[in-house]
Amino acid sequence: MVENVAQGQQVFTSNAFLVTGDRTVLVDAGSEFDAVAEVRERDAALDALVLTHTHSDHVGNAADLIDAFDVDVWGFDADHELVDHAVDDGRSVRLGDHSYEALHTPGHKDDHLCFYAADPGTLFAGDLVFANGSFGRTDLAEGDRDVLVESIESLRDTVSPDLAEMHTGHGPSVTGDPYSHIEAALRAAKF
Repeated sequence: MVENVAQGQQVFTSNAFLVTGDRTVLVDAGSEFDAVAEVRERDAALDALVLTHTHSDHVGNAADLIDAFDVDVWGFDADHELVDHAVDDGRSVRLGDHSYEALHTPGHKDDHLCFYAADPGTLFAGDLVFANGSFGRTDLAEGDRDVLVESIESLRDTVSPDLAEMHTGHGPSVTGDPYSHIEAALRAAKF
């Protein structure tokens, strides 16, 4: 099961997805809200924190989560102070009851990862793409529009057109034809 513990927060934060099952994981920590209380409210025993990237709105609550649940942090950049374990492109990562492939997708930030599981057809897209053809900013440090386009093309070529759900770093998750939202983001990013 996937639940956004940041939903409804009225602060500048990313989404933070609690994925429960064999290995209960929080995908991104969010910021400026009590993520520890949100996880505890769901009676979850957190096993790990997995980061799509290290912008402050995605990692702001990380230290509190680490302290409260004594969890390790997984992310692309092992040199980042919060990351305990490097996740390389193509590596398999267990989220809940399923194995997800880590996809290195820079362009928004150099350490950006997406996580994709063909079965059950789920994508954690971070800030690479969003609902309705939106895509991640490239005007921040480490942003590069051409690299972002390449990453979206790679994502489109990797995920199945039958993708069932896409959980993004901001805004709503997409359960109605999420593949078309990736295609729309690619068209918009190329424009």
